[in-house]
Amino acid sequence: MSTERTPRRGPSRRKVLTGVAGLAAAAGAVSAYARSQLQQPDNGHPHDDFTAPTGGYHFQRRQSPARTEVRASDGRVLATFTDGARTALLAGPTRTWSEPRTTSAVVRGNAWVRLMPDAWRQGKEHTQWFRAWFPKTLADRSPDVLGVAFQYGDGAPDRRKASGLRYAGKAHFGPRVPGESATSFHFHDEKSDFYDYLGVPWTFPDGTRKDPEKARYGDVDCSGFMRLVWGYRMGYPMHATNLPGVGLPRRAYAIASRAPGVLLLPDTGRPPADISLLQPGDLVFFAIDIGRPHGIDHCGIYLGPDTEGHPRFYSSRSKANGPTMGDLAGRATLDGGGFYAQGLRMARRL
Repeated sequence: MSTERTPRRGPSRRKVLTGVAGLAAAAGAVSAYARSQLQQPDNGHPHDDFTAPTGGYHFQRRQSPARTEVRASDGRVLATFTDGARTALLAGPTRTWSEPRTTSAVVRGNAWVRLMPDAWRQGKEHTQWFRAWFPKTLADRSPDVLGVAFQYGDGAPDRRKASGLRYAGKAHFGPRVPGESATSFHFHDEKSDFYDYLGVPWTFPDGTRKDPEKARYGDVDCSGFMRLVWGYRMGYPMHATNLPGVGLPRRAYAIASRAPGVLLLPDTGRPPADISLLQPGDLVFFAIDIGRPHGIDHCGIYLGPDTEGHPRFYSSRSKANGPTMGDLAGRATLDGGGFYAQGLRMARRL
């Protein structure tokens, strides 16, 4: 499974970058279509360059974090399951993620990210459940977490349920903020959750009901995007507050500190010196607000290294006005001296 290790990495970032806000836009005149190409132009149709074995698996334990690797008889890594996390990283057909409007970077790899019914633990590979679930899931070509996430990017077509509810299609970040200039990082307002995007009221397990705002229909901020993908689409539990609870809380700082799963990178107040343990599907968290430089206020999904070797992430961003893997007003990479790289603080595997 080509989930190469990410590299080691040794004033107000927003203010510095405001002057170069148009750089990626100029380069992005090529296209306004963010897509998952699976070796052909049709979205969601993988090129069959991967044969899933149906047996002969070997299991190997790894540490930091504690996890189980599944290998084929020829030595290929087929899957990684992390103790305490529901995320399953599986090998599959190669896919290409791109967003020509905002970046020339491309992420290409065979990593597929899915959710298990509950958290992994050592020895689960010997259960009857695993023996039935693993071969079926390894061969599954329905949209995974990454595939679902890109159903909200540039040029993504609307998808509707039989009832007419639009559940996917190009998302925006939020309504415009009166008085903010187009060059401001706050030009589009946050506070849009998944139910705002859907335009439907939502009742959480504790009975709390949230009603969407009409002005936010089709909008979703960074943490709302995580809840839209992981919660609404993939079935991960959610709750309505930022306090401890079952599943994903509302805001980025609360997800970073209180969500279930495994904390991979703790917050030291500085960019992590080593991000090599990240794998596609991990949640990454940033402190980027010019008024609160030490507070977690942004989050995204790690995609893996791009074709130039830079670890790249996908998130809903105000400046890009929606989900992006691009470089509009800041490179969406985790290495070097860029805006988001310097703002990186934490990572979690759900």
